[in-house]
Amino acid sequence: MTDTAWTVRNLVRSARRAALPPTDVAPDPGIGDVPPTTPTARAALHTAAAERLAAHDRFEQAYLHLREAVRLLNGAAVVEDELDRLRREHAEAHEQSRRDSLTASYNRRYLDETLADLLGADRQVCLALADIDHFKLVNDTHGHPFGDRVLQRIVLELGRALPRGAFCARYGGEEFALVLPGLGPDEGVAACEAARERVAAHDWSELHPELRMTISIGIAHTGPGDAAVDPLVAEADLLLYTAKQAGRNAVAHRGPGGRVVLAGAASGRRSIPQPDAHGGRPGPPSPLTAE
Repeated sequence: MTDTAWTVRNLVRSARRAALPPTDVAPDPGIGDVPPTTPTARAALHTAAAERLAAHDRFEQAYLHLREAVRLLNGAAVVEDELDRLRREHAEAHEQSRRDSLTASYNRRYLDETLADLLGADRQVCLALADIDHFKLVNDTHGHPFGDRVLQRIVLELGRALPRGAFCARYGGEEFALVLPGLGPDEGVAACEAARERVAAHDWSELHPELRMTISIGIAHTGPGDAAVDPLVAEADLLLYTAKQAGRNAVAHRGPGGRVVLAGAASGRRSIPQPDAHGGRPGPPSPLTAE
């Protein structure tokens, strides 16, 4: 049980004891015998309701009943302050439960829930999956604590200057998701290309004189009316793999006719692998596949 849960329960029991008449010494008296017209009786009703709500972890509703009980019982300022503190702690704990502990970006749970909500609300969404190029080499060469610092810096660059309403989430390991609600395909590609450029242009010598980091991105788009999360994620993953196969440090997306193309400076590369007809990951680049 959380500290917040224990504290709420203790406050409820303290308020209940304060609300009961001094002559009542029963271990858990009922409140039906207390005249309902008195402030003490009404406070007892509120504390009883708060206790039931807190037992089911419905702390926000419990807070409201406790606040009214406190107001009825002499308006104790100290308890009011305690309730405000508990509400803040509850909000902070809720926010922390949605964050990745290392990078402070949103976590996979928040990503999955938010994607489902966005698609269920009949909105167009761009989803990009970004992978750090050659990150294993960074860990092998400089160690995992150094690699953690690289991850944290990558998140800062990915999240900086994202469009309004967009966010970055850690997908797993060195992969991150960029969720871009309300953007069409061209706008989403432009936002991802800008993020790729920010990472490539960052002064990585602050961490190590010879360090240079890049990312590869695959971006998929779904329009209103398509509430399927899994196909959207699978398409973004497929395009990410294509970007890496095409030489890394690139943003891969679907162009006219469904062919995979690269954005920005990478668009002039000679060969770009194409997914097979069944939607699987593409094989090695073919010299006959040119853009």
